[in-house]
Amino acid sequence: MIKVGIVGGTGYTGVELLRLLVQHPGVDVVAITSRGDAGTPVATMFPSLRGRVHLKFEDPASANLKTCDVVFFATPNGVAMQQAPELLDAGVRVIDLAADFRITDVAEWEKWYGMRHASPEWVAKAVYGLPEVNRATIRDARLVANPGCYPTAVQLGFMPLVECGFVDLDHLIADAKSGVSGAGRKAEVSSLFSEASDNFKAYGVPGHRHLPEIRQGLSRMAGDAVALTFVPHLTPLIRGIHATLYAQVKVDADFQSLYEKRYASEAFVDVMPAKSHPETRSVRAANLCRIAVHRPQGGDTLVILSVIDNLVKGAAGQAVQNMNIMFGLSETDGLWQLPVLP
Repeated sequence: MIKVGIVGGTGYTGVELLRLLVQHPGVDVVAITSRGDAGTPVATMFPSLRGRVHLKFEDPASANLKTCDVVFFATPNGVAMQQAPELLDAGVRVIDLAADFRITDVAEWEKWYGMRHASPEWVAKAVYGLPEVNRATIRDARLVANPGCYPTAVQLGFMPLVECGFVDLDHLIADAKSGVSGAGRKAEVSSLFSEASDNFKAYGVPGHRHLPEIRQGLSRMAGDAVALTFVPHLTPLIRGIHATLYAQVKVDADFQSLYEKRYASEAFVDVMPAKSHPETRSVRAANLCRIAVHRPQGGDTLVILSVIDNLVKGAAGQAVQNMNIMFGLSETDGLWQLPVLP
């Protein structure tokens, strides 16, 4: 059994990790930390876990995380870069669900996240945890930077086009919408029911923190610089991301077939039949990305629709998928949950 610890288990990604890990046949969750809720039974905070999780939250200063095989950081940005190096030096493998190790240019990261990086030496050693691209390097990684939710939906949606070079890489557009849980489990006016319900708005149009991560990933796939316009929106949903992606065709091809072949062996990417319109509810609570390829009126603009659950394939589920790869397990272990409908 893989001995697992979770740092920061009180947020939405933390409880989602617990939901998945306690159903995993090869995992033993031995520690969950929370500085503010130490001593509180996990099932008291999250009644959905009653009868399945019997641990109490521990203070991270006293939790024996160094005995774990792998530790997940489900913490705000800036925490893992402070605490992970000690665990890594002790031989523990780490999966960070925040953004501390995703962007390889440390100066770029500091510009977007507004803080000095505490462990830049580990940035160069981290592996970006998008399995559909980096499966081979994830296998031997000591530190995995789990991708963000928007970056997962956008990169998987664009990847076949960017890899083949059949579209104009100077004018990619990603119009993406997210549910409110993407903002995390914190008290903010914009997340209040009266503010987010019955409302729809764009935000971060001048620049969003996920832009450099997406641009970095797409540029690696293309082997050249990629220009992207990325506009996120907040929708009155709890879970879900819907990314509508636009690309101008340079070289004609059977794009439906291109996508089907690229993802034929991927358990967690579903290329839907032509003319489909994937819905966020079709992936709710599942580690799955559904994609549809459109070419309106047979013109030169491709429209790609990509949907994920931001808490699963966009966070906790992808983290478990990465853990499975790191420890030589079947990639699908503990992740066969069907989407919840209605």
